[in-house]
Amino acid sequence: MAQTITQKIFSRAANRKFVDPGQSVWLNVDVLLTHDVCGPPTFDIFKQEFGPNAKVWDPSKVVVLPDHYIFTANEHAHRNIDLLRQFAAEQGLPNYYDVGTDRYRGVCHVALAEEGFNLPGTVLFGTDSHTCTSGAFGMFGSGIGNTDAAFILGTGKLWEKVPESMKFTFEGQMPEYLTAKDLILQILGDITTDGATYRSMEFDGEAVYSLPIDERMTLCNMAIEAGGMNGIIAADALTEAFVKARTSKPYEIFHSDPDAQYHSMYRYNVEQMEPVVAQPHSPDNRATVRSVAGTPITKSYIGSCTGGKLTDFRLAAKILKGKKVSVTTNIVPATVLVASQLETEMYDGQSLRHIFEEAGCSIALPSCAACLGGPSDTVGRSVDNDVVVSTTNRNFPGRMGSKFAGVYLASPLTAAASAVTGKLTDPRDFL
Repeated sequence: MAQTITQKIFSRAANRKFVDPGQSVWLNVDVLLTHDVCGPPTFDIFKQEFGPNAKVWDPSKVVVLPDHYIFTANEHAHRNIDLLRQFAAEQGLPNYYDVGTDRYRGVCHVALAEEGFNLPGTVLFGTDSHTCTSGAFGMFGSGIGNTDAAFILGTGKLWEKVPESMKFTFEGQMPEYLTAKDLILQILGDITTDGATYRSMEFDGEAVYSLPIDERMTLCNMAIEAGGMNGIIAADALTEAFVKARTSKPYEIFHSDPDAQYHSMYRYNVEQMEPVVAQPHSPDNRATVRSVAGTPITKSYIGSCTGGKLTDFRLAAKILKGKKVSVTTNIVPATVLVASQLETEMYDGQSLRHIFEEAGCSIALPSCAACLGGPSDTVGRSVDNDVVVSTTNRNFPGRMGSKFAGVYLASPLTAAASAVTGKLTDPRDFL
């Protein structure tokens, strides 16, 4: 029976030969992720339901990556970290990456990849909606609630319905002014924020496989903004090289069968596309950058799991080298590794950090920072009447701080070009 890649991964995890969309099965979970926002309530539910002295099903498969509210004086944020430390110590969790130590890594979705937890063919659940980022590695990654996560902690299993799949094929050669962020914003404008509800979003085509791993992660990252259960890109040689450089763990590669059934299929020619943004206050409120060019902004924000990876900063540096920003511009590396790479990665004879500092940008410590608003002392947090162009993934009212701010979601190229001019600007004006 023909199956999509997501069906095949479900079949493997359920110990079945095949599964049908709509069918519910018990999945054996390979990795459970949590962080400082959702970890404490997950642990509370686990103790409540399994007992105060219960042990997690497999400590080696639990990954705790604090990342959201890290560099803040907020006492509630500090309390959450204390609770993570306590649980990790009680349970003997080897994969706890503590704040304030050399184990701290930064944003969980990027750190998972860096630390070798993203393996083709496996099942990863996380208490964060953007866990779908991991689908860039030919695996199933999906966000869940705290109660489901607590159940996994105790059993290593989760009861899930097999999703239907939607296929998005991008053909042609990627122009230099186009990024994965433009591709996913294009899709969101076409299918809206509920167009893929509880479905798998599968990405394919020449343009997709020309993207570096960082960009594939961006594409899968925002599947949830369409309501998708997961985003996924089948593993190829580039994926395998990335994975093998970080882990020796075994994995299995799956591909969709040529005659697999899809809920719907979409085809795009990237050579006919142009840079786009998502206007306030929804990720599907798409507009071409040209159509909104000239809109004044007060801040530019380049960071997050969506836009704070090395490739994102390489793109921004292409625009910012030799120029000055005219609005507050925050550079927020996703992880400690990416932050270090800003020092060593060169563009046109200069390090990325030097380029950003010379342009007048502010470089923050690695964390989620203002992507989820955060405490009042969070770097980059929006205030009333701000108009922010941001490489983050969500722009609902209050998402980045003030409910009375507007956020335009954009690629690193568009965010950088706009930072220079102080208004929404098509990156083609600089390339």
